[in-house]
Amino acid sequence: MDGVFEGATVVDGSGAPRYRADVAVAGERITEIAAPGTLGGREVVDADGLVLAPGFIDMHSHSDLQILAEPDHLAKVSQGVTLEVLGQDGLSYAPVDDATLAAVRAQIAGWNDDPPGFDWNWRGVGEYLDRLDAGIAVNAAYLVPHGTLRMLCVGHDDRPATGAELDRMRRVLAESLDEGAVGMSSGLTYTPGMYASEAELTELCRVVAAHGGFHSPHHRSYGAGALTAYAEMIEVSRASGCPLHLAHATMNFEVNRGRAGDLLGLVDSALHAGADITLDSYPYLPGATSLHALLPSWVAEGGVEATLERLRDPELRVRIRHDMEVSGSDGCHGVPIDWSAIEINGVRDAERNGHLVGLSIAESARRTGTTPGEVFFEVLLSERLGTSCLMHVGHEENVRAIMRHPAHTGGSDGLLVGDRPHPRAWGTFPRYLGHYVRELGVLSLEECVQHLTSRPADRLRLPDRGRVREGAIADLVLFDPDTIADTATFDRPRSTATGVHRVLVNGVPVLDSGRRTGALPGRAVRRTP
Repeated sequence: MDGVFEGATVVDGSGAPRYRADVAVAGERITEIAAPGTLGGREVVDADGLVLAPGFIDMHSHSDLQILAEPDHLAKVSQGVTLEVLGQDGLSYAPVDDATLAAVRAQIAGWNDDPPGFDWNWRGVGEYLDRLDAGIAVNAAYLVPHGTLRMLCVGHDDRPATGAELDRMRRVLAESLDEGAVGMSSGLTYTPGMYASEAELTELCRVVAAHGGFHSPHHRSYGAGALTAYAEMIEVSRASGCPLHLAHATMNFEVNRGRAGDLLGLVDSALHAGADITLDSYPYLPGATSLHALLPSWVAEGGVEATLERLRDPELRVRIRHDMEVSGSDGCHGVPIDWSAIEINGVRDAERNGHLVGLSIAESARRTGTTPGEVFFEVLLSERLGTSCLMHVGHEENVRAIMRHPAHTGGSDGLLVGDRPHPRAWGTFPRYLGHYVRELGVLSLEECVQHLTSRPADRLRLPDRGRVREGAIADLVLFDPDTIADTATFDRPRSTATGVHRVLVNGVPVLDSGRRTGALPGRAVRRTP
């Protein structure tokens, strides 16, 4: 685009008050900002009454596969997202060898699907980023997934890494960071990442710190042990010198109702002591994950085939149910599972299991005259673990308190596949701006845009993104502050937002008058030295 947004209300991402201006774009950059009505260009976009803001940065995205398999990527483009951070929760598709790739594909099929005929033409992080550079709808940054790294270098066993294995992990991690990854993620309620000790994480985070990256952990508990788990990650950051970004920072489950202040107090104490910490959250109550992630970790040791074999064993089923229903398994955050709060929202075999979608495990058991445990075991077996679920465990007061914090950024944590995916994949950013800004006043418009733009850009060390200013990359969104809203619901999750008029990625329109243009100007955003 070579043109001008004329008479826009500019909310520039810095947190400063809004102002009216003409904003000119040439090539991929913002070239001039001037008084309204003073600039001309090859194309003039009438922006009177509309807000022009930096494109939104999704700090926690699971688009790793779908951004390539479904290049239209309307879920994110239609919200005004111009950059996503991939490789989350310690599980993604690089770095791998053939065996590790096969195992990861099976383990996270419930997150990302495993489309037949897809060309898996990479193994290393650099090769994956090159694949993104071939053409994607929005920009993408990548975190080295610790669980995948451990799978590659250690395997699926519940044991400490040997000295040689830890050395290999350090080496592969350093190579991946040199190839452009922006940091490392970890998934400490998912196998095999949860088998790692604090010492292992600290050693790896030292490598990340030396390369100028950050650590983004899905820590060991969001339930009964949440504060202890957060404290562990803060200690890893302190001991390693690695900046910390707390992924989907929530206080979930009944044990944490009203306890957001405890988390934020912990964060504030660390910040006061000199820590470098940010966090992200999504503006919804339920969470979403793979159904098999709720299993005790000992069940998943050894990988998918070993897991399925244990699920077939009647004696082990008794032990599994006790761990989940009485003790509270580590896979379910140390809280005894409430089957009425676990809703199946995606299956791979719709003919056999489609009737379960939209129902809680408890309700499915009532309808079939069996127990919730049996429903759980049978669907996992028939789906080869490829089932996804919603977890209805959040609290509104916690959600609002966390989004107000000055270290907060926005992250959808959105899964794009399944019969009824969580609506956060399609609605997170307009929901912040419509529901929590316009309707509830939890944040001002300027504050919220800052949370969604410049603050995540600063965490990613991208000084030329996340702000509307001369010379910056033209990742931009034009929206109506009076009508922007999420329309995606749990019943109709794939519904585009209202009020988003135009979206530019690297200066190229990807959404025009609310319609997808088909352009693929996005590319991998690599770590800068």
